[in-house]
Amino acid sequence: MMDPYAALGLTKSASDDEIKKAYRKIARTSHPDLHPDDADAEARFKAASAAYDLLRDPETRARFDRGEIDATGAETQAHRQRQYYRDYADTADNPYGGGFSGGWQRQAGSDFEDVDPADIFAQFFGRRGAGGGEGFAARGADARYALEVPFLDAVNGTKTRITLPDGNALEVKIPQGTADGQTIRLRGKGQPGFNGGPSGDALVTLSVRPHPIFRREGNDIIVTLPITIDEAILGGKVATPTIDGSVMLTIPKGASSGQVLRLRGRGVKSAGKGAQGDQRVELSIVAPPKVDEELAEFMEKWRRNHSYDPRKGMKA
Repeated sequence: MMDPYAALGLTKSASDDEIKKAYRKIARTSHPDLHPDDADAEARFKAASAAYDLLRDPETRARFDRGEIDATGAETQAHRQRQYYRDYADTADNPYGGGFSGGWQRQAGSDFEDVDPADIFAQFFGRRGAGGGEGFAARGADARYALEVPFLDAVNGTKTRITLPDGNALEVKIPQGTADGQTIRLRGKGQPGFNGGPSGDALVTLSVRPHPIFRREGNDIIVTLPITIDEAILGGKVATPTIDGSVMLTIPKGASSGQVLRLRGRGVKSAGKGAQGDQRVELSIVAPPKVDEELAEFMEKWRRNHSYDPRKGMKA
């Protein structure tokens, strides 16, 4: 598994801002949509996405730096065992009593001054297991995965599958209205437990792929809609894309670029996250690809008789 810092071309001392900038640079230059037939670019993008998902959260990054989790976000076996022994030492089942905060205490100047009690418990239980006696059961570690999903799949919900490092596949249900950075927990789909203990969970963090037409703000969908000069002047009905398909939108007479029209209830519907949003349509007047002589003569005549200054009152 590649070091996440190396995947972003950084060192461990990189700042949060440097991590974000490095990821965005790789996303701009190596996104599969920009290089559909470049397997190396796709691999760089996937590695950078997984690295950014791990390092952008300060707590997760700190755990990785301490060696508590690996590059996939899964707890390391050494940390998992160490934590188990610590937890056991603080319970009433501890035959030596008291745990770290009670009867088991380090004494200055003693042979145990620099010894971690967790290591002693690890040795104790290791001998019990080796001798064939009663073992201990522990929950398996959580496994972390990063998954990129298309914009419309995140908005409308879907089911997909991810391939695990061992070659097995895991089905993931993407809830309707999923937001970028959201993490889905799949219970019991993580690492197996010890000695019959329950399996851990799979934590799948989603990144939503940008859409060429739609943008999302909260539960609202934003679209920039090009219209012609005559549609702006005369008004009319034009086909407008929405996340549920095309609908007819009424353009008012005298519409201007930047004017925003609202389609009620055409936004994102998220279970338990507020009411369904709207779609906001920002108009953009587009000149014809070629201005012919007839149009030019008409506009010159119109300007002579109906000129106006939309910039009146503007001062630098």
